[in-house]
Amino acid sequence: MESKQEHRFDLIILGASGFTGKYVLKEALKFLNTPSSPLKSIALAGRNPTKLTQTLQWATRPNPPPPLTILTADTTDPSSLRSLCSQTAILLNCVGPFRRLGEPVVAACVETGCDYLDICGEPEFMERMDAGYHEKAAETGSLVVSACGFDSVPAELGVMFNSRQWVGPAVPNRIEAYLSLESEKRIVGNFATYESAVLGVANANKLQELRRSRPRRARPLIPGPPPSKGETIENQKKIGLWAVKLPSADSVVVRRTLSILTENPHGLPGLSESAEMVEKREAFWSSVKPAHFGVKIGSKSLLGIFRIIMVGVFIGLLGSTGFGRWLLLKFPSIFSLGWFKKKGPSEEEVESASFKMWFVGRGFSNVGLASQGNTKPDMEIITRVMGPEIGYLTTPIILIQCALILLSQRNNLPKGGVYPPGIVFGPTDLQERLEQNGISFDIISKSTISS
Repeated sequence: MESKQEHRFDLIILGASGFTGKYVLKEALKFLNTPSSPLKSIALAGRNPTKLTQTLQWATRPNPPPPLTILTADTTDPSSLRSLCSQTAILLNCVGPFRRLGEPVVAACVETGCDYLDICGEPEFMERMDAGYHEKAAETGSLVVSACGFDSVPAELGVMFNSRQWVGPAVPNRIEAYLSLESEKRIVGNFATYESAVLGVANANKLQELRRSRPRRARPLIPGPPPSKGETIENQKKIGLWAVKLPSADSVVVRRTLSILTENPHGLPGLSESAEMVEKREAFWSSVKPAHFGVKIGSKSLLGIFRIIMVGVFIGLLGSTGFGRWLLLKFPSIFSLGWFKKKGPSEEEVESASFKMWFVGRGFSNVGLASQGNTKPDMEIITRVMGPEIGYLTTPIILIQCALILLSQRNNLPKGGVYPPGIVFGPTDLQERLEQNGISFDIISKSTISS
């Protein structure tokens, strides 16, 4: 594999002038040419050089901006994308919705052997890229990893963190994540996230078709009976939340990582790992135990849950017709009951928001109990991942730390292929890096459940 030094840039941020892209740039600049950082050069790319220049000024104010290279590229122009990819070790893609705009970028990275990270939370896009580009990426040495933001790294690392607290002979059966979004002002989401949800409803049948057309993935062997569906609206008293199922990418991404792990029990070998790293990777994966996984969104009040359900109903009903989608995307504030607006949140709204993601693991104090037919779990472990606002603060923190790991530890990571973040970054120091940058991982309680 060619050495990374031969590239003109360590990182190119594509779509740096977008809502999330500008915060990704701001985060990346914290690590540019600082002691012990592998990040020595960044370029910005997009359709509008003027906007990119303004973004750079915004990201560095009140200081003058560093002299970064600005490159013109367009997702509808494959040659401009290939030109970008041939100049960089890693391309960070912040241009969504990925269903419409992402594939040409992945194709250019795979063709040129450049590594690719994005902040996508769209299952259909991720599964399509896996189906269409995995083999070629493995061949050209392009590591393609989607969902390197709030979707879905807190879920992936959070499940692993909970799962690793089950010390043998104890085993988990199910780990349920409960997401709670909090703010001192009001919560305003990213319009691109809302647009992706609307398009996800419109294309739900395409995802099912794609899954039916592909060979079935390996399923992990999980001790004990599969958990029951449970109530539609749940009251989790221990964490003080009412909750309802959240149709997010997280459970899809986590299941994909567990499936790859079932096929590769020691994880994925690196490009040219040291013996020490092989040992570390194998020890890490032997401590991760598979479990059924689901995600729910929580609210401290029942009224909050009904509001979430109403937004889900609007998107579900209107998202399946052309006119309905036009209405949803034309008037986001009305149909999301104020949660999404076209111009996104103000800087104050971003600063005042935060998230808590609780992981409630239920399982057996002894693996022997799990095999006794209809026994119920007798043990519960609750852990939590907590951090700042999800779309503009947590997502850039995660994306940049993943990029820094790629730059500094490339030989310990798979040669190439299309993968979810968990299987690639699980055995690295990503969790420790996130903890150093404002995202915490805590053990809340370990207890016995009386049946």
